[in-house]
Amino acid sequence: METKRQWTVIRGGRLLDAAGHRADRCDILIEGDVIRAVGKPGLAAPAQTTVFDARGKLMHPGLINAHTHGHGGLAKGMGDRWTLELLLTAGPWLNGNRTTEDRYLSTVIGAAEMVLKGCTACYDLTVEFPTTSVEGLAAAGRAYADIGMRAVVAPMVSDISFFDAIPGLMEMLTPALRKDVARLKQAPHKETLKKIRQALRHWQFDHGSVRPAVAPTIPHHCSEAFLIGCRDLAKEFGVGLHTHVAESKVQAIAGLRQYGATLTAHLDKLGLIGPQFTVAHGVWLDADDMRRLGDRGASVAHNPGSNMRLGNGLADMRGMLDRGVNVGIGTDGSSCSDNQNMYESMRLASMVSKVQGPDWQQWITTEEVVHAATHGSAKALGFGDRIGQIAAGCKADIVFLDIEHINWIPFNDATNGLVHIEDGSAVHSVMIGGKLVVDNHKLVTIDLATLARNVESARARLERLNRDHRKLYERLLPIVGTYCPGLAKTPLHIHRFGACHH
Repeated sequence: METKRQWTVIRGGRLLDAAGHRADRCDILIEGDVIRAVGKPGLAAPAQTTVFDARGKLMHPGLINAHTHGHGGLAKGMGDRWTLELLLTAGPWLNGNRTTEDRYLSTVIGAAEMVLKGCTACYDLTVEFPTTSVEGLAAAGRAYADIGMRAVVAPMVSDISFFDAIPGLMEMLTPALRKDVARLKQAPHKETLKKIRQALRHWQFDHGSVRPAVAPTIPHHCSEAFLIGCRDLAKEFGVGLHTHVAESKVQAIAGLRQYGATLTAHLDKLGLIGPQFTVAHGVWLDADDMRRLGDRGASVAHNPGSNMRLGNGLADMRGMLDRGVNVGIGTDGSSCSDNQNMYESMRLASMVSKVQGPDWQQWITTEEVVHAATHGSAKALGFGDRIGQIAAGCKADIVFLDIEHINWIPFNDATNGLVHIEDGSAVHSVMIGGKLVVDNHKLVTIDLATLARNVESARARLERLNRDHRKLYERLLPIVGTYCPGLAKTPLHIHRFGACHH
């Protein structure tokens, strides 16, 4: 029996033209979950088409978060002055003793925030200890499916502990602390690769909405055999590869000491870099690294908020673009960048470029920021041209902003306003695949009051269970917090910090 086609026509809205810095009135015709036509007001539609009234709304493509961590939801707001290395040290305290349901709840928190703030897809690197599990990955996937959001879910994995990965750090620990951190070792790489294979083989979600990928966490936290195993799994199953590369200066120094080459050069030697490969952060990439990524068709997920939040520095987005790198924009996880607001990330991407030098012609433009947060991120996620734009043949992922909101009074330049003014508070409705996920400022797919009660119960229980992990972190803090910043003072041929202290 033929299924009756469902048609929707959006009438009266103003469609963002990011390159033209304008927003003209237009109508959009949708069949099922796909845009069939974008035209002038009065666009013809089949009989019995549902009409969506978008008068007084600015329509823009759903924003796409190129890098986040769903496991960070339950750890939101738990730290202040954390470097990346202190955050990694706090991992057992932040993420320990979680059940499968905790992993689901943590991911739902971020997914709900994203859609309420105009984001319709994300790349989620989620972690479990001591290794990933089919059940844990399924829980993350289920969270996005329940919210109605698109996502790429990748197990963030390693086979070398943080303390073994940082040159000389283990030697700085007392014998008692070495014994304590020895219990934090990851599972052998063969066991982890087996679990990832099982998850990829038995993936239960529609790849058009929630798809898997592979994410070796940080190159020098992974043996060569493990990195090659991740590469081969990604190729075998046709999924993406995503890893943190040169996020901090400590990582850059560690890579040079361990490999005699940059982390990017090492990954390229092992055959990981290609069109399906995404670098997270890339703050300490040099010109050769950027050129190599651009030549291979790879992407960088630019996370300006967490790069500053963790004191990692200011990534050179202009240098990446000039060398042909596809750049997307991300928020990073809520445990280290505090929110999942892509409007904030776009604004910060613009601002970061403007404090790197007086040559204003080199600053990132607002249309480049919008392109990165839509087209660029879509490519990084592996969705290509099917999302990230409002055009015939694309998925109907559309955000409706209330232009009578104070953010848009007066309505001047739509592109500049989206990047420099909008903060998420003017989001009126969000459509994903032709279905409203947010309607008149309200999330319609799950009940937030129930979520809040369930999350508070989990938070209180995990706080009790992880008290010993917190105490261990507090014992490690003075050592890691002294040794790693000292390592970061090692001279390097590039500079990415916002200031020089003499």
